Amino acid sequence: MSTATTNTTATSTVGDPTSAPKKVTQARVILSEWTKLRSLRSTVFSMLAAVVFIIGLAILVPSVTVAHWPPHDAREAAGFDPTSRSLAGIFLAQLAVGVLGVLLITGEYATGMIRATLAAVPSRLPVLWAKAIVFAAVTLVVTVPSVVVAFLIGQSILKGKDLQTALGDPGVLRAVIGSALYLTVVGLLGLGLGALLRNTAGAISALFGVLFVLPIIVRFLPSSWSDPIGKYLPSTVGEAVTHVHPDPTALAPWTGFALFCGYAAIVLLAAAFRLRRRDA
Repeated sequence: MSTATTNTTATSTVGDPTSAPKKVTQARVILSEWTKLRSLRSTVFSMLAAVVFIIGLAILVPSVTVAHWPPHDAREAAGFDPTSRSLAGIFLAQLAVGVLGVLLITGEYATGMIRATLAAVPSRLPVLWAKAIVFAAVTLVVTVPSVVVAFLIGQSILKGKDLQTALGDPGVLRAVIGSALYLTVVGLLGLGLGALLRNTAGAISALFGVLFVLPIIVRFLPSSWSDPIGKYLPSTVGEAVTHVHPDPTALAPWTGFALFCGYAAIVLLAAAFRLRRRDA
């Protein structure tokens, strides 16, 4: 009797569709990566730092500007851009977002968790695409409201000296939303470098080198070299979309941003190639 019962139970378990292993799909991998991202303390700290930089400097920089207005240099007054004063925190926020992009994948290599991840997803590439999709979505959700709030706060402060501008003015909305887009692509660039180099220190150094050190080196070159090279640097083409009045000698804002996205895409594709070709 007990044997019959056991056999019946075993048969029912095998036939139960809920006990069968589920197929690995891109949607399920995305859900898994979302679970990882929201459970990491570095996500909270980095995104919080980015928001503090964006909004904090939107208070500090316009306040200092109002306190010392008008400037002694007439050229500074003539070239004053109220939007850039409100979005000054973007420069520091890119550090937090870029580092988080690196840590999102190098952390798994450091702990060895990447082996379990790739064992669960043998085709490998869905893991990289899922990380990119989830991270880009989270970054946009955090940065778009932050830059809008920063802009409104900054303009309310600048209004004390009648220096404010409005979102409807030419180029302003593009600069505000473009700032959030720029931060998102910086994060994806960091993610790509992390996946390509598989080392936290190396990837962060490479990211900072591309965004900050390379432009300084190019400035020391002869002008016949620095001018044509400088206009195509990642930081130059990426930041063009964040300026209301971009440099007329540089690429157009959206053209430059498209090139910046291309740089990030190339790094991600190189990381995908290495992920398929080399073991974790």
